[in-house]
Amino acid sequence: MATTKQQLGEFGERLVAKMCPCPGCKRDHTLKRLPPNFKCANLICDFCGFLAQVKASTSVDGQTLPKVVLGAAWGPQKERMDAAIYFPLYLVLVTSDQKKYSIHYLSADLQPPELFAMRKPLSSAAKRAGWQGFNYNVHLVSNRFVRIVEFNGPRES
Repeated sequence: MATTKQQLGEFGERLVAKMCPCPGCKRDHTLKRLPPNFKCANLICDFCGFLAQVKASTSVDGQTLPKVVLGAAWGPQKERMDAAIYFPLYLVLVTSDQKKYSIHYLSADLQPPELFAMRKPLSSAAKRAGWQGFNYNVHLVSNRFVRIVEFNGPRES
């Protein structure tokens, strides 16, 4: 059974795939979800191979960007950064009552290394002891995001 956060993440991925054309080839309905735990990317265009990361977060008004968003595993992210590989980021914001949402986009070329902040490794008592994640410091680049979709109404599935 998926957690509430996992369900929110899956909703965000489905929403972007359904509503957004591929930024690479500009075709509609070509963004497809990648398998869970695919490193550093959630969507791929089945026409041109474009890859993107999707993060979803709750928001008071479904529009206001949070200061920080949880990322995933730091190791794979750091390796890609060291190789100068950055993936575009979709940020899906949803109100707690799920009646409003928006999709924001940050292209890869507008992502400075400071956007990514390493978190402390999990303690030895944790289920995944030693695992280390990262945060997206959204507040550092909030003026670089482009809102591409805004919806005020019942939540789509």
